Amino acid sequence: MKDLSSRFSQAPSYRRAALADGGDKELFRPRAPAAAPAARTHRVEAGERLDLIAARYFGDPAQYWRIVDANPCVAPEEILEPGRILTIPQGG
Repeated sequence: MKDLSSRFSQAPSYRRAALADGGDKELFRPRAPAAAPAARTHRVEAGERLDLIAARYFGDPAQYWRIVDANPCVAPEEILEPGRILTIPQGG
């Protein structure tokens, strides 16, 4: 049962039979991040770091998370593989 005072009270959910006694469980649907418009790409070179890539494109190394969010199909441990093409979101 949802807590109606929670900020997640209006979040989409679904029910799934998951209990040994035949009961069900309410689960929240995963939130899909909105895709940022992308007009740029970047080919990763050996030894590059996300913070330095962010500094190059956004002027702020702390904006590295924007690159990660723009590439949701890439596992975090694989994002800096040399030769990988990264999507760089617009804006700065």
